[in-house]
Amino acid sequence: MQPQSKNSTIKATNSSATKAGKEAIKLLRNWPGKHNVAVGLSGGVDSSLTAALLIEAGWDVEGLTLWIMSGKGSCCSEGLIDAAGICEQLGITHHIVDTRSKFNEEIVERLINGYQEGLTPLPCSRCNRSVKFSTMLNWAKEKRQIDLLATGHYARIRHKEDIINEYPAQNKRLKKYNLLRGLDKNKDQSYFLYDLPQEVLSKVIFPLGELTKSDTRYEALKYNLSTAKKPESQDLCLAEHHGSMKAFLDNYIKPKQGDIVLKDGTFLGKHYGIQNFTIGQRKGLGVSWREPLHVVKIDSESNLIVVAPRSDSGQSDCIVGKVNWASILPPEEQINVEVQIRYRSNPVKAKLTPITPTDIDIADGRPYRCQLIFKEKQFSITPGQAAVFYAGELLLGGGIIEKRQTNQ
Repeated sequence: MQPQSKNSTIKATNSSATKAGKEAIKLLRNWPGKHNVAVGLSGGVDSSLTAALLIEAGWDVEGLTLWIMSGKGSCCSEGLIDAAGICEQLGITHHIVDTRSKFNEEIVERLINGYQEGLTPLPCSRCNRSVKFSTMLNWAKEKRQIDLLATGHYARIRHKEDIINEYPAQNKRLKKYNLLRGLDKNKDQSYFLYDLPQEVLSKVIFPLGELTKSDTRYEALKYNLSTAKKPESQDLCLAEHHGSMKAFLDNYIKPKQGDIVLKDGTFLGKHYGIQNFTIGQRKGLGVSWREPLHVVKIDSESNLIVVAPRSDSGQSDCIVGKVNWASILPPEEQINVEVQIRYRSNPVKAKLTPITPTDIDIADGRPYRCQLIFKEKQFSITPGQAAVFYAGELLLGGGIIEKRQTNQ
């Protein structure tokens, strides 16, 4: 795309329409330091409005889109086209950075290996840390001398001095930059950002953290953004790209027949690949029993799918590794936390106890591990997924649920 004027501005019809939109612009105008920013544009309404709000607030804005995959899907060719269109509409420069090789190495290959090991990996948080944020920040700094990055995530970042009185149990451990939930509880995306380190949190801006999704749609319409009515993507990008997660996995993992059994070893039927199952799954098991069954274990070594009635599927604890303490210093003693074990799950109370890291953890540079003991037994604790720790709105940290569990 040909560069446009860095000082281009866009005005909303009747100015910013919502109270939240006005508050977001106020915060952006009062942001300390230089007002130069790269905006990560996916081609959706959220990132589009992020750019528009920054321009309205007087920032010098450049658009930046990562080329992750070729083919259909909102994160791929269609997203690139829509992102370019938004930059043309807003009168700002648009840059495209080819990250296909890095995405394949960091996400696709690890995802395939995870499924083969009987895990249900969560690629989004790793992608945010290893591919998206690091790549965009480094590129913006090296190529455009821009230090800050803005994205359309529904989350908030606050300085320690601004929130220290709100979290007395953590105030001695708070880091300089703190990650909080977005104000829209139905859209909050902090769960996927738990793995961002302090050096990234110090350089990113989330203007939509103050808005609800309905605010975003309304504001986008007022700005006449071309993406204002674009449907929201509901699937993981790889699933959307291939048509479904099963179709994606079928491209890389050959079917391998194995047994489906009860906890006591009772044979119920055959399966054609452990990659097609996840913990807690009830539908599509291909077996029948006198009561509904759920997947409670995926044994990659024996190629077994273990199932049980829901009443026998609860779990009182789990081990979490590769922990990143986003907002606080790593605790050295047991602490009380609220935990989300899935993006859409409600936070539940648990006690978090540090445990000795393995040699692999230390070699990997992610040595912190912990045990979570839940106040009430939990259903669908899934190895490979993230367990994210909160204290109210404040995201403390998070890590990956391991296969080894106790007290079942």
